[in-house]
Amino acid sequence: MIRVLLVDDQPLIRSGFRALLDLEDDIEVVAEAADGSEGVALARQHLPDIALIDIQMPGMDGIEATRHIAADPALAEVHVVILTNYGLDEYVFDALRAGAAGFLVKDIRPEDFLHSVRVAARGDALLAPSITRRLITRYVAQPLGTLTGTGLKELTTREREAVTLVAQGLSNDEIADHMVISPLTAKTHVNRAMTKLHARDRAQLVVLAYESGLVTPRNL
Repeated sequence: MIRVLLVDDQPLIRSGFRALLDLEDDIEVVAEAADGSEGVALARQHLPDIALIDIQMPGMDGIEATRHIAADPALAEVHVVILTNYGLDEYVFDALRAGAAGFLVKDIRPEDFLHSVRVAARGDALLAPSITRRLITRYVAQPLGTLTGTGLKELTTREREAVTLVAQGLSNDEIADHMVISPLTAKTHVNRAMTKLHARDRAQLVVLAYESGLVTPRNL
């Protein structure tokens, strides 16, 4: 059962998402919150698998709520998915830096929304290749140098290759096909890279890959 927390200041939005989720046998909405601070408190209380959080709310916004959840070791298994009214706004990359596993546009089709919830619950980043290209080109065209060379040097050649493919939005199965290895081996490479680079999830791995300069928009 996938346990979901809904955090949005608009009751109509929350009720719409809840109505969709309640129809699914493998998904349960465990709580709803109208602002970020309440959302963080409920995340600590219910330990959901997924926290769907609106990016713009009065009081504590979605980015700050994400930052609080990502910083709490007790909430390490909570995957934050940011909800936005726009495909790419100025806050999206800040949310990824804060620890979000990905983002969804609120006018997403119902079937795509449900699929995305399940993808996020598996620990995969909600960053399609096309969106990754646009987002990275817009917000991190120049490496920020926040990752030390020491961290990169700890990666093996195959782990570096896997990280590069993750940054292009590929799934483990697609990485396996590209590297001519098994999906399990691809997952192992990705997980080891996440551990070495202290990345919370695949979305954070994408951020680190670009901010470190390991991958740049021209590589895509």
